[in-house]
Amino acid sequence: MERSTIVRVHEGLHARPATRFVKLAKGFESDVELVKDGKAVSAKSSVKLMLLAVKENQEVTVRANGADAIEAVEALIGYLENPRAGLDNESEAGSEAASMASAPELAPSAAALADGTPKLQGVAASEGVAFGPAFAHFPAEIEGPGRRLQAGEIDGEVERFRRAVSTVQARMDRTLAEDNLSAGDRGIVAALRDIASDDSLTGEVEKLIREGDDAVSAVIGAASAIAADFSAVDDHYLNARADDVHAVGRQICLVLLGQDEVSLESIPQGAILIADDIGAWDLARAPLKRIGGVVCGHGGATSHIAIIARSHGIPAVLGLGDKINALRTARDVAIDGNAGHVIVDPDETARADFARRVEAAAQERAGLKVFKSVTPTRADGTVIEVAANIGSLEEIEAAQEAGAMGVGLFRTELLFMRHMHLPSEDMQAETYSALAKAFAPHPVIVRTLDIGGDKPIAGIEFPDEENPFLGWRGIRMCLDRPDIFKRQLRALLRAAVHGNIKVMLPMVSEISEVTRTRALVEECAAELKAEGVPHAGFDLGVMIETPAAVLIAPDLAKEVAFFSIGTNDLTQYIMAADRLNPTVAKLNDVTNPAVMSAIELTAKAGVAAGIMVGMCGEAAGRPDLIPAFIKMGLTELSMSPASIQRAKKTIAAMAAEQ
Repeated sequence: MERSTIVRVHEGLHARPATRFVKLAKGFESDVELVKDGKAVSAKSSVKLMLLAVKENQEVTVRANGADAIEAVEALIGYLENPRAGLDNESEAGSEAASMASAPELAPSAAALADGTPKLQGVAASEGVAFGPAFAHFPAEIEGPGRRLQAGEIDGEVERFRRAVSTVQARMDRTLAEDNLSAGDRGIVAALRDIASDDSLTGEVEKLIREGDDAVSAVIGAASAIAADFSAVDDHYLNARADDVHAVGRQICLVLLGQDEVSLESIPQGAILIADDIGAWDLARAPLKRIGGVVCGHGGATSHIAIIARSHGIPAVLGLGDKINALRTARDVAIDGNAGHVIVDPDETARADFARRVEAAAQERAGLKVFKSVTPTRADGTVIEVAANIGSLEEIEAAQEAGAMGVGLFRTELLFMRHMHLPSEDMQAETYSALAKAFAPHPVIVRTLDIGGDKPIAGIEFPDEENPFLGWRGIRMCLDRPDIFKRQLRALLRAAVHGNIKVMLPMVSEISEVTRTRALVEECAAELKAEGVPHAGFDLGVMIETPAAVLIAPDLAKEVAFFSIGTNDLTQYIMAADRLNPTVAKLNDVTNPAVMSAIELTAKAGVAAGIMVGMCGEAAGRPDLIPAFIKMGLTELSMSPASIQRAKKTIAAMAAEQ
């Protein structure tokens, strides 16, 4: 069974999308290959898949042979045709995909600032300025003993290598299980774990061992060969994966040698981390809140070091090459992550300049932080709830740190996409309950499963559709699959005992979709009562994201407890312009009079019916649009946690002016 398609995954199969593609492929018994330009590789190997260098808009063929070949091909084709495959949420500023738009990498050089201060030029990898004490991190390079094995030692050495790989994987699993790991960092660590067990690496190592190399030398040789393959690809992002392979190889070698990596736990508050290279796994589990900045000899704007730094707001300058040696004995370091400048032991003039810049940035952040605990209101005293859009429990901390007044959109599809089987009722109930407890007494709005043919989910077979965005998705799919939908509704009823759960239906275009859902909710409640399972009712609302929902908003408002306007999809459907298609990007503008009119009509209908009207699309966090939305009658705005404090400031300023 084989089928060809055009890849729509944003920026192609880079690390995280490749990792999830492999995970999906491994869920099928069939042998599966991906073919591009006549070259076929196993779809169950992350390394081989990334080396195939599949880009967005390229044609590929999925080929499968086995008992479930048809299902495998359909699921994998669906993944490849999904522009957002591999991304956890609507705005992953710290993800691999966001890194693709990074500025061109500059060659490291020694130069001087405009005032004559000597500086090193590297790659501007994460914006921001920092000044602090240098923390040198230069672990000794690992060298293989170069010992030739005797024939009787080979099997034992292979087994020793396999145990080392298992140990590294177990350590990474423990890291993945930590609650303080962000969703972005989690994806990076998961990609590294896949490399550690990938047949391309393990197979080559075992081949070298059987040819007589000791395990450490074999790991170094195999990792170097694979890293060289990544470096040879004409793609900055894939070149950066060479660093990941070296980092994984180093971890395996350390286990084989019975050594521990030099810890970063002792880094002082505000220190600048200086390293020739540092593994993404090491950085992800370091005390990131204490790190003032990062400077590395290796790495670039698309490396996982840069991605982690950006996602945590840590200024970083990478790719200094041999110039990093000038920082080995530095006492203090100043870095400019915007321009890629590094100053070693800056003089008083440079110190004063950086101190001013750091203070200005800190004041701006502090000026917004005061709004963390602010409850913004309109001039008449009406509270405007500023909530967070999140897709996993790992994102709770960031939302709370920003001052989120609850959750305006919890995307449940990630819970389904993370597993190779449909999540059980108990698993869902635990997740929704944890979410409710974390934000109590603030409301938590949970969107029911919003997937279609563009988002492959193990356990759900989707038809082949010409345009899955207009097809069997969202509430349409759920109502046709009550076996799946009722499991989620039962879990939500169980979580509602905490009192702050609300439920929102996606892709609604008919009133009957609401009434049919309500009937299922009542059926589920009756079942739970008969079983003696604690449960409670919840407010039922709808996302307004189709033109049909806007036009029937007055009637819909009589059937539900709230509206939440999803501007991302509403804009593309109103303008008939795919929001992921760059050729029609100028049409995909929420400020277009047609879209703003649709938002106003929705708000008017909701206000007239006396129900809450909110917004959970990206436009909700735009300071230039918030005043207009508030004037229309919206009383809830949900957005990325990074936008919350600025939104609160905007609303407070409106009230003060009136």
